[in-house]
Amino acid sequence: MSTEGENKFNFTEDEPKETTNGTQVVDDPKGLWEGLKRFLHNLLDIRDDVDKDQTIEDVKKDVPFRGATTWILICSIFIASVGLNADSPAVVIGAMLISPLMGPILGMGMSIAINDIYTLRKSLINFIVMVVVSILTAFLFFKFFPLQKDSSELLARTAPDIRDVLIAFFGGLALIIARTKKGTIASVIFGVAIATALMPPLCTVGFGLAKGGSIGLGYAGGAMYLFTINTIFIALATFLVLKLLRFPMLKYANSKRRKRISRLASLVAFAVMIPAVWTFWNVLQESNISRDYNLFVEKIEKNPQVWLQKRKEDLDIDNRTIFLHFNGEVSSVLEAQYRSDIKEYESIKDFTLEIFGNKNRSVDKISDALDRAYKDLDQKELVIKGLQEENTKLKQDKLNLEDQLKSKASSQNEKYVAFSTLSKDAKIQYADLRQFGYARMLSSSNFSTVDTIPVAAVKWNPALSDSIQTLREAELKIWLQQKLALDTLIVERIRE
Repeated sequence: MSTEGENKFNFTEDEPKETTNGTQVVDDPKGLWEGLKRFLHNLLDIRDDVDKDQTIEDVKKDVPFRGATTWILICSIFIASVGLNADSPAVVIGAMLISPLMGPILGMGMSIAINDIYTLRKSLINFIVMVVVSILTAFLFFKFFPLQKDSSELLARTAPDIRDVLIAFFGGLALIIARTKKGTIASVIFGVAIATALMPPLCTVGFGLAKGGSIGLGYAGGAMYLFTINTIFIALATFLVLKLLRFPMLKYANSKRRKRISRLASLVAFAVMIPAVWTFWNVLQESNISRDYNLFVEKIEKNPQVWLQKRKEDLDIDNRTIFLHFNGEVSSVLEAQYRSDIKEYESIKDFTLEIFGNKNRSVDKISDALDRAYKDLDQKELVIKGLQEENTKLKQDKLNLEDQLKSKASSQNEKYVAFSTLSKDAKIQYADLRQFGYARMLSSSNFSTVDTIPVAAVKWNPALSDSIQTLREAELKIWLQQKLALDTLIVERIRE
């Protein structure tokens, strides 16, 4: 069986309606376009579920600030302060859920929408008292609590941007729509309480005042600005929704008083709209400037040849100036490039660019480079020394090998001549000799016995004719046989 909500979103079939004579008829939309319009109307229209009288009564109930509400606020402020100090988002969220700050803000938006000056005055008084109590509680906590640190949760509430404006406005819309619905949606109220985050900025104001000094006052000012943004846009969203739903204006018996109050409510509404629009535009501009500044700095940091030192105060929006501090000297070519690059960013193209280099750091870099060069030189000297030692060792191994060959030749009654000496002497005797080799080759003439035959391989100057080379080979053979005391020797020519 379909529920009422399910029938509402079904634009192919409509519920039967009973006529005066007892018969039932079904409204059939004429065409797809009419059916689609009816579907979208049922999907998006919130007027059918509105309980105006109950909504006004519920909002008024949440405005007073006394007794239990006061202690709940103090407890929530303490919890939020502990969570911010400990950098714990879970604890901060818990404090948001129990905070009663949302009541007076909705009361202000509603009272302006329905010309209820009494509720507006009551809401303003309770709102101011709540803010003062919250800031005082947070101030006392951070003033006397022994563990204080600038946590990321605290610092996140000191620099509002365009996202905070959107969160506050759409959070306020969700909250007041949930309030006007028959049967309040508690989960939406809790979600808005978390999203709009009214408690943490007030705690950060108290932290800034307790910290003192220009930094602390800067924290307090930024956090109070964020809280003001949240308050204005939640109240503005409440005002717009109630006006859209056409909540009944409060009527007064005295016509003059009614007109005066109506004008006053309109004036207050207009006064709220002006800072809301100004705040939105101002925060939007600052967000665009911060975005372009970060992109500009990221481009500079991609250059591995420079070392940019980023500081929070390097972006001066009020004086429209950007400061660039480099840990090293900056060439005039780079300065000209940066002044040209900043023109590519729409929001900061008119900013003045102040560039500062550190010449001492350049000297340090040169000194470091010189130290590295000395270390490399020392390393190369070590390598050369190692190669020299290796060369000496190889020479000694060669001498040891020659001694072993001499010893072996002596044991075999053979005359030994070092090959290096033999090759040098051969080159002296025959200047046309280009390559010389000598070895003993195993040979077998009858394939049953093996003989060892000395073989000399030679290569002559190619300018010599074959006959001259043959003559030189015969002379070389006689010389080698005498030098090595050999009976048999084969001389072979190395050919290309």
